Amino acid sequence: MTRHSDGRRPAPLPRAPEWLPRWCDDNLGAEPTRLLFATHSISAVYGLRLTDRREVVVKARPDDGRAAPCVTAQAALAARGFPCARPLTPVLREGHLAVHAEEYRPGGDLLRGDSPAIARRYATVFARLAGELAELKVPAPLPNPRWSRWDHRDPGLWPAIPELDARDQRAVPDFVVEAAARARARLLAADLPCVLGHADFEAQNLRWHGGDIGVVHDWDSLAWQPEAALAGAASGSFAGESPSTLAPIESSAAFLTEYQKLRGRRFSVEECEVAWAAGVWPAAHNARWEYLHGDEPLCGKGLRAQAAERLRRAGAGR
Repeated sequence: MTRHSDGRRPAPLPRAPEWLPRWCDDNLGAEPTRLLFATHSISAVYGLRLTDRREVVVKARPDDGRAAPCVTAQAALAARGFPCARPLTPVLREGHLAVHAEEYRPGGDLLRGDSPAIARRYATVFARLAGELAELKVPAPLPNPRWSRWDHRDPGLWPAIPELDARDQRAVPDFVVEAAARARARLLAADLPCVLGHADFEAQNLRWHGGDIGVVHDWDSLAWQPEAALAGAASGSFAGESPSTLAPIESSAAFLTEYQKLRGRRFSVEECEVAWAAGVWPAAHNARWEYLHGDEPLCGKGLRAQAAERLRRAGAGR
């Protein structure tokens, strides 16, 4: 175990990596005394109470170059007053990991439901966020998150994800593959400028205080895609908790209408089609995950029921 410069050993924490106490002492000026929570997905996230009584969150993920621009954007949004956790450090290397710390922003409620009325409330936040992000000058956080990486250059339909690619692909139904292929072809055919946007805009990543948004989480999931695509993806995913789901078509339509109204412009025909195609791709990605892992196919069921109409609206021919 690494020692501090004065020879002390950092205190061990259950379910936390060995490097974490030393990292906190070096970069936050205090060691952790309690692990509040730990979650592991693409990123590892640790909620910590420090010796000086601060409560912070430390995030670590494989360093693929995305973390630094994402945290830069998050810091700028927090400085502008957008409801998100303020980063406490820049992104720092720890072995093969990109690590940073941010404020702990607990509390608030999930806004559950997928009705058109709920969709419009989520669209209000997404439109506000789009306006804030449009003011920032940060490098594009590429490559895009895997569920919005329809623009990948890997061989085959899906972006390379070793953990998924090693599984028996025969478990994925043909309708999922067809929906993904048609949506991707429509998205790749578009000629629209890319902008910065939140690509994991799901209920589980937002907390509310009454009727007001309290905090938006998961800034690791910023993406560089056309505005209509980002809005379209959010219109399909906004109701997702864990696991993710696909919103009803009428609710996605309400989201997109409200978003355009709040942004003060109507999408072109091409943008409308791109928005509907972009709602299909993440659902297909999530459905593939479900079938490959033998999970209940919540996105799969939604996609099976809605794919034909969503792809028709996308102008995504066979």
